[in-house]
Amino acid sequence: MNKIDFGVFIGRFQPLHIGHEHVIARALERAERLIVLVGSANVARDPRNPFSFAEREAMLRSNFRYEMAEGRLIVAPLDDHLYSDTAWVADVQRKVRAIVLDHGNHHGFQNRGIADFRVALTGYGKDASSYYLKLFPEWENLQIDSQYGTFSSTDVRRRYFQRIPEIANTILSLGVADFLRSFAMGEIFRSLLEEAEYLDAYPTQWGVGPFITADAVVVQSGHILLVERGQAPGKGLLALPGGFVNPAERIRDAAIRELREETAISDGKGQIPPAMLASFIEDARTRVFDAPTRSLRGRIVTHAYLFRLPERRKLFSVKGGDDAAHARWYRFGDLTPDMLFEDHWSIIEEMADL
Repeated sequence: MNKIDFGVFIGRFQPLHIGHEHVIARALERAERLIVLVGSANVARDPRNPFSFAEREAMLRSNFRYEMAEGRLIVAPLDDHLYSDTAWVADVQRKVRAIVLDHGNHHGFQNRGIADFRVALTGYGKDASSYYLKLFPEWENLQIDSQYGTFSSTDVRRRYFQRIPEIANTILSLGVADFLRSFAMGEIFRSLLEEAEYLDAYPTQWGVGPFITADAVVVQSGHILLVERGQAPGKGLLALPGGFVNPAERIRDAAIRELREETAISDGKGQIPPAMLASFIEDARTRVFDAPTRSLRGRIVTHAYLFRLPERRKLFSVKGGDDAAHARWYRFGDLTPDMLFEDHWSIIEEMADL
């Protein structure tokens, strides 16, 4: 039987472990080339996604240097699309198509289309890849049986984020283990450790939810109003003004209250009163964001309200307050997903039609 032209392996690799490496090695025996799409490439660091795309690409290179140099292993970033499977599937399809056709154009197959190549989705024989196959029926199925039990990257991270990090040498290759030791000596690790400890203690102090929050998506003249989080989780990241709904409070009123408390938004004559802020809300654009994994704190369901302020050359005045380190207006074009806390980029994308 002829080899598959391109295998496709999708994962977050946070971090890469020998189970992943086994799949890659076996897939390369059955496919001419393997495309590895590294997921969550566009999100800010947190204890679930501690390593950047570049760092995870380096992990892969440390174990498959020759395969990558020869072009047999092709590594590419894949963004999260938390609230749209359709957008995520389209992103995967576009990336695979571009890689396959680019390879064809450089190897004498200029007249071949994507349908002329055999493409197969690969992964563990008994993991969630069966779910992915339902999303890509046009691709073949290249399943690889795991030889390394049921451990996962989650297990590695759980042992890693401790005051004395435990490097799981038995399930990590030498290059990855060395990277983790070096990473644990840096400031980024210390910040992530602080956040991990906060998140571990959160259910004991506050419960697991579900909790109700409200967020304000405030736009004016090509800008959006954001706050910098002053404490864990997400210390230093940008976020929408918002917070938890009080027991005797309507959700809409909570969004207005949090907006005023965290930004002290003013028209130059004084802080804008609640009734005026309410008049800026576009009710038809109100959305509920309820992805179960949207927050590492627990099950938090947020309601986002779009405040469209009048266009003007001078933006309304703001300053940080409450638990926000600062509040500022940002041009939409200056923002990238990895600057935002939790799923706030996804919320902005949908609410502001980016």
